[in-house]
Amino acid sequence: MQIIRTKAALRALTRKWRAAAQSIGVVPTMGALHPGHLSLVEAAKARTDRVIVTLFVNPRQFNNAEDLAKYPRTEEDDARKLAPLAVDVLYVPDPEEIYPDGFATTISVGGVSDGLCGGDRPGHFDGVATVVTKLLLQTDADFAFFGEKDYQQLKVVRRLVTDLDIPVEIVGCATYREVDGLAMSSRNLRLDDAARRRASDIHSALRTAADAIVAGTPASQALGAARTRLEQAGFGPVDYLEYRRDSDLAPLETPSAPGRLLVAAWLEGVRLIDNVPV
Repeated sequence: MQIIRTKAALRALTRKWRAAAQSIGVVPTMGALHPGHLSLVEAAKARTDRVIVTLFVNPRQFNNAEDLAKYPRTEEDDARKLAPLAVDVLYVPDPEEIYPDGFATTISVGGVSDGLCGGDRPGHFDGVATVVTKLLLQTDADFAFFGEKDYQQLKVVRRLVTDLDIPVEIVGCATYREVDGLAMSSRNLRLDDAARRRASDIHSALRTAADAIVAGTPASQALGAARTRLEQAGFGPVDYLEYRRDSDLAPLETPSAPGRLLVAAWLEGVRLIDNVPV
């Protein structure tokens, strides 16, 4: 596995792959890799000839300076985790490779970025859309692999590649979970033992609410019960707990179309997100 830090060096390599008619997959990450990330790498390996994993902690998608400061930087450990998977490149761009002096462009995706994390974290998805666009162009990928845990992010990325005619297929991969159902996330490392034991309630509450809606319970009642359960388990505040249409994340009241329940809630100072289909 090569570790590359400049877009010029990366493009020199991808040109050779292109000349050999090899397909390229990319797994964009901010590091602190866990088995969920590695499952995305495995999906990329199964579908493409060459795989690039990117590692860049993107300051533009953090609207909380403390959250950015706390985000783990674990490049050496991440490289060790990737080595057995025979990844071709770990791309760790220097900040100036992404945001050089004079950088003045922001990509903003409307519609699917409204509300949910877009409402609670102003500017977050502008930062995501901008950095993902740059990484897709710098890696020259045919396929990009994203986890469904960050479901609104997945929708934002799909919208931007469609709208900007970027020739890459966005592949959504199922959320990778712990045995007790908790969605894997680098943020889970910040939970103490007691909070970690309670954290799985977030998925269980969603699953119970989804089953209730399918069985005919009004969505407002099912979501109210789920919110009460989370609050009683020590979650708070609950930033959002909503039922949205799968295709465009518009609000839903009844299961008249494929939908998702989406939640963001704090537990002992750690913001957790999850979603389940309905």
